[in-house]
Amino acid sequence: MAALQAEGMTPDDHLLDIGCGSLRLGHMAVPFLKPSHYWGTDASLALMRHGRLTELPDPAALPEDHLIEDAVFAYPGIPDRITLAIAFGVFTHLPAPMLGAALLNLRRFPNLRACLFTVFLAPEGAAATRQPDGVVTHPDRPPYHLTESFVEAAIRAAGFIPARKPTLLPRGQVLWTASPPQIP
Repeated sequence: MAALQAEGMTPDDHLLDIGCGSLRLGHMAVPFLKPSHYWGTDASLALMRHGRLTELPDPAALPEDHLIEDAVFAYPGIPDRITLAIAFGVFTHLPAPMLGAALLNLRRFPNLRACLFTVFLAPEGAAATRQPDGVVTHPDRPPYHLTESFVEAAIRAAGFIPARKPTLLPRGQVLWTASPPQIP
């Protein structure tokens, strides 16, 4: 929530929580946002449904059809009115090409101001890399790391402007934003 609010999120925003899982962000975002302004995607619909029933103070505040099963970042059924997107701790578990696909498919949201996401970074050509908190990341298996140049190139290839944020995150993850060109 802090990262989204630092990005200017208000209750009027329409949030897409990519890889929302059991609503670890959703349980705070749903009560903050106006009704029907939160959408979540994840590879597991069952996990999202469980989170809706167990994590939300009022499950009725989140219509079940706002939880979309989506393992390939196609965002099916998500309305065009999305203004902010977040993928926290998602790309640390997926191969590098998935970041590009996720970002490219976000271009269909005409009102999107920014997508925030986290990754582990490592130097060019690095194999296993120990992150600041001790977790070991890899280029070819979970937890994955990427290079800064790869992340910047993926953001630019999707038509966005990259910005690496100075925010310190758990386990040494690095926060990035991808913003449309008209909003640098």
